[in-house]
Amino acid sequence: MGNRMAQLKADLMLMLVTLGWGVSYFMMDLCLEEIDPLTLNAYRFLGAFAVAWLIAAKKAIHVNRMTLKYAFYVSLALIVVYIGATYGVKYTSQSNAGFLCSTAVIFTPILTFFLKKVIPEKKIIFVVLLCTAGMALLTLDSQLHIALGDLLCLMCGFTYSVFLLINEAGVRRDDVDAFQLGIYQMGFTGLWMLILALIFEDMSLPQSGGCWASLVFLTVFCTGVAFIAQVIGQQYTSATHVGVIFTLEPVFAAIVAFLFAGERLLPRSYIGMVMMLASILIMEVGTSKEAEKETADE
Repeated sequence: MGNRMAQLKADLMLMLVTLGWGVSYFMMDLCLEEIDPLTLNAYRFLGAFAVAWLIAAKKAIHVNRMTLKYAFYVSLALIVVYIGATYGVKYTSQSNAGFLCSTAVIFTPILTFFLKKVIPEKKIIFVVLLCTAGMALLTLDSQLHIALGDLLCLMCGFTYSVFLLINEAGVRRDDVDAFQLGIYQMGFTGLWMLILALIFEDMSLPQSGGCWASLVFLTVFCTGVAFIAQVIGQQYTSATHVGVIFTLEPVFAAIVAFLFAGERLLPRSYIGMVMMLASILIMEVGTSKEAEKETADE
């Protein structure tokens, strides 16, 4: 029962993270009207690192070498993830970006198979296929062409699956502190983004209140809270499981785009939402039964 409750809390935490990231596409779109992509990411990650450090300095100050090592590795993946996501949002629709950036659900079990030789369970294969079909119905149309923005978002999805696997390897180690890993990966990523912004962009500050509000939301909730919550929650589940939960991201992105950006959905898109939500339910019910069986065996 204790393991089941821990997993339910982790799943809820990860779903809230996914909600924040679904909203983030709309917020990024607003910010990109006034500041450049690399600059936005530098402000976002350095700000999140500063807030996390101020709140939890006592927990963050005594960090070991292995935790910093994994934070560095993770940050290299995050650079590619957020360059792909931010430029992708700039050159494609919010709904389409939500789908393509969420293809980590497809890539994660594939990479797990090739890197770890772990064959996914039949349930996971079914859930992945159901999620993939649902995401396609939600955001793709018959005229879809692979444009620059689409390719960048697809790159984001692939690299995010790499990020999940590195994170999983880190949090499974006894000598890696998950909370500190969540903080320092933001610091490293923000530093790299700042260097790139200074080289390739003319850095500037937001000019409007709406852009400032969006930047604060992206910094505090979609980056600071989200990454720490994710890395802690991932201690109680697998990278594939996390990838499937994160398929809710395009659902939230599409809802926000509908309500606030005027993007309208086709009827089949709502069918896609239902399929994706059903896949999450199937995964959770299966996990619950397995947990109950393990408890009975003990």
